[in-house]
Amino acid sequence: MSAGSAQPEEEPQAKPEADVTRYRIRLIAEGYGEADGELVRFQSPMTVENLAKALPFEGRAARWKEEIYFETPVKLGSEKPRPKVDVGTIAYWPMGSALCIFYGPTDPYSPVNIVGKVNSNLEVFRTLKSGTKIRVEKI
Repeated sequence: MSAGSAQPEEEPQAKPEADVTRYRIRLIAEGYGEADGELVRFQSPMTVENLAKALPFEGRAARWKEEIYFETPVKLGSEKPRPKVDVGTIAYWPMGSALCIFYGPTDPYSPVNIVGKVNSNLEVFRTLKSGTKIRVEKI
């Protein structure tokens, strides 16, 4: 190869630690298993940002219809509240300062801020008992 046609080698670009629009998370239900999901910033930007900053956190599960919810260290009001959600939705419930995981077709008790979705192993929440410790962490 002649000196004039040599291409400079490209430096490998450092990968950002996290995509600023999405935060990959793991939900660990003690004694039941794990599920992976993501918090998606555009759905409720302030809520997602505050939840992401609080990670890792844990709480004790409570059940309501086909939903698991547990208290978080985040205390916020409504942000784009929705009275209906899809199966697999992760939402923040302002009334209880809680994270909600909808594993079946259930409407929230009251409007919630949609913050993300469960991407794998949603069924782990079906048999989970009230009082089970759930830990949420970044992956």
